[in-house]
Amino acid sequence: MTEKFTSVDEYIDSFPAERQQILREIRRTLLEAVPGGEEKYRYDMPAVMLGGRYGLHYAAWKKFIGLYPIARLDDGESTEHDALEAEIAPFRAGKDSVNFPYSKPIPYDLIGRVAAALAQRHAEGG
Repeated sequence: MTEKFTSVDEYIDSFPAERQQILREIRRTLLEAVPGGEEKYRYDMPAVMLGGRYGLHYAAWKKFIGLYPIARLDDGESTEHDALEAEIAPFRAGKDSVNFPYSKPIPYDLIGRVAAALAQRHAEGG
């Protein structure tokens, strides 16, 4: 049976120390990258809300950390977004998900830049 948590802290605290450290750094990175982002626990994972409805979720799995949903950033209108998509592309695991394996350093800077770009896109109504 899957354990049910009621808060982000409970979720993070349920993992071994090394994973807790990674989750806390992702949490800090996302909250810093999304000004005014509200933290919630929904769909059995932590999320930072963008404008109240759209959530950027993250979760720890056996072999990787996942972020969801991460819409494609290359819109053909912004070379900056196209370049950011090229950086995140190797981590794409599905239509709107990215996975960061524990076997490699977690790219916190990239996570922050992607979150900021998605927050900006959402704020602009995209």
